[in-house]
Formats: sequence, C-alpha cells, structure tokens
Amino acid sequence: MGQTIFIPKEIDSNEPRVAASPDTVKRFAGLGFTVVVEQGAGLASRITDDEFAKAGATIGKASDAGKADVVLKVRRPTDSELKGYKSGAAVVATMDPYGNDAAVAAMAKAGITAFAMEFMPRISRAQSMDVLSSQANLAGYQAVVDGAAEYDRALPMMMTAAGTVPAAKVFVMGVGVAGLQAIATARRMGAVVTATDVRPAAKEQVASLGAKFLAVEDEEFKAAETAGGYAKEMSKEYQAKQAALTAEHIAKQDIVITTALIPGRPAPRLVSAAMVASMKPGSVLVDLAVERGGNVEGAVAGKVVTTKNDVKIVGHLNVPGRVAASASLLYAKNLFAFVETLVDKEAKKLAINRDDELVKATMLTDAGKVVHANFAKAAPGAAAPADKAVAKAAKGTEPGLDVAPKKAAPGKAATKKPAPKKAAAKKPAAPKGTA
Repeated sequence: MGQTIFIPKEIDSNEPRVAASPDTVKRFAGLGFTVVVEQGAGLASRITDDEFAKAGATIGKASDAGKADVVLKVRRPTDSELKGYKSGAAVVATMDPYGNDAAVAAMAKAGITAFAMEFMPRISRAQSMDVLSSQANLAGYQAVVDGAAEYDRALPMMMTAAGTVPAAKVFVMGVGVAGLQAIATARRMGAVVTATDVRPAAKEQVASLGAKFLAVEDEEFKAAETAGGYAKEMSKEYQAKQAALTAEHIAKQDIVITTALIPGRPAPRLVSAAMVASMKPGSVLVDLAVERGGNVEGAVAGKVVTTKNDVKIVGHLNVPGRVAASASLLYAKNLFAFVETLVDKEAKKLAINRDDELVKATMLTDAGKVVHANFAKAAPGAAAPADKAVAKAAKGTEPGLDVAPKKAAPGKAATKKPAPKKAAAKKPAAPKGTA
C-alpha cells in the first residue's frame, strides 16, 4: 500500500486557502501516493469535494490526519492538530516561526518533520517552490484592487464631453515582488504610478513597468545593494533625506501602497502620522505589512481606519487569501514542486535527503528536535545550530514584502559543505511579480 498525503481544511477562520488542487492531487497519485482531502477543505477556494474526488482523492475527515505520512497545510499546525498527527509525519506549510518559539518547540515535541516553505532558498532550482513570490504577487495585485475600492473614484484619466476625469496618483513603497505587481496592476488600471526602494536595481525595474522612480540618488544610494541583491541598512543621514523627499511626495498622492517586511523583525515604519495628516481627504493607504506591526502609523490589523482628515488606512489580514481561488492554485503547485524532490520515484515513497540544500534550508524540526539554525534554542535538547550560511539564507530579504525579485541568493547559502565548483554558479532567478 502506498503512503498517504492528507490535505486538511484550515481551521483558522481567516484562512480560506487550501494546500492542494485537483491538478496536484493527480500528480501526487502519479507519484504513488494515496491522497485524502478533508471534506470541505477547498470550498472557500472554489474547489468542491467532487472536483478533488474526480482527480483521484478520497474525501475524508479531520481524524484521517493520524494515518498520513505527509500533511500539506497553508498555516502552521495548532496544538490540537499536532495531537492528531503520527510521529514521523512530514508536515509542509508556511510555518511563521519568528516570535513563535513555543509553537516550534511543540512541533518538535510532536515528533513531526516540519518544513517551512517560506524559507525556500532563492536559487534557480527552487523557483517553482517559492511560496513567498507566488503569494506576494497576488497580494500586490489585491492591494491595488482594495485601494481602488476605498478610493471611490476612477483610476484612469477619462476624457468625456462633460469634462475630464484626472488619473489617480498611486505611490508604491517597496519594490519587491508585491511592489512590482502593484505597480503593474495600477498602471494597467490607468493610474499615474511612482515607486521607491533603497535598492538601485529597483529603478530599472520600476521604469520597465512605466512608472517613475523616487529616491535620493546620492553616492550612498548607488552602493545600497548587496551582492545577493538585497538592501543594505542606510545611514541616519540618508534616511532623513529620503524621509523628507517621501513626505513631500505622499502629500500629493491619492493611493499609497506599502509592502516592506523583514522576516524576524517588526515591519519598518515608512509613513508617519504627520505624513498621513498631510494627505488629501479621500486618499487611501494600503498597508501590506500590517500583520507585522505595519508600515503606516495608525494602521490597525484587520480594519479599515478613517482618520480625522478623512484618509483611509486599509489593514486587511491575509491579503493573498482575499483572492483564495487563485492563491490556492499557485500555493498547491509550490508544495507539489517541493514534495516531489523528497520522493524516491522508483520506490514511490517519501525519502527525505537531509543533505539536500532545499531540505537544510526549510526543515524546522526533525526526530523530536528543533534543527533549524535560527530556532535551535526553541526546545531543550535541540540540535546544535547549523552553519551561519543557513541562518543567513532564511533571513536575507529586503523591503518589498519578502524577496528581491532580480537576483537569487547564491546557491551555497543553504548548505554546510562547499558545493562543487560548477554547482554553486547558478543563474539569478528571473524578475518575478511583473505583469
């Protein structure tokens, strides 16, 4: 009998996504797995039980997780879910481990082998597994849709016999995957778009989408990017100059979208209360970092706040989940691409190679221990920290929601031993998040 993959219904009321699609169910079956999907798991993503069944899945219940060799989820399993998993099961999800040491320790105690998909290294081989990019891409798109809905005016310039409607001015702060998609979407909708980022490479990316780049372009700015394509921390002097330029610009904007997130740290504050107060009545700010403290002062997670000067600050939770039908299909493909690398094709069963660079970068817990370098302190008796390169690979992201879209991190970042001479010479990933 083949091994079993279980797809549960997410128990978080704010999570409509599902970790499989009819297409990935077929593919898993082709690898020799029995796939069990919990009843109703895909309904919020517009995937019915019948569609899963026709693809070859068995429709089951939550307790079926106890028989599964692999559990695929969107969010980290809760304590109650962990109690239902068998020891040794592989659990693949976006684990959100920073600041959640107790939850990481609980996964180790449960004996599961937990993989954090958000730690997938930025190398060519792993592009199809990059959940940060696939979900941030949709978040950038939805941010523009949400901003336009709250703005209650037309975005494109319209010339009519009754007069001309001016184009809306949209400002995107942070040109990562989400930022690039926000720029592309706002441009397609006819807005006049400007964008800012501290990475010099972002200027060319912004221009390629038909938007204008805004930054203090002095000598420090020209050297503000690491070899891996990530942003360097800027001096206090530069930050002050950039803040003054940004403050002047924001006061003239109709919609501002902020996307800056740094894993393991609070979101950087980009828009102050004074900047918000300078904006015109009816203007809108969309904060994609609100779940990590927010880029906009006054943003409230899960709410749309209207300020005294009639400016709306949008703080929706789980923005990719607002387009769950699309997000789930992409996320499911990311998971399949990764799990496929863990399978012995001849034996048709899970065969995790713990020396593989993808496994090293993403494995959080294994055999009762916390094994990831960044979280080894999360449980007594945890494995010794891995090399510093693994920790760097997991942390190295720049403002722009999650990832630098132009360059991939070096392939050696997620392995202890030096790679063969040619193996590390991987080509940078192609730009993501554009239309």
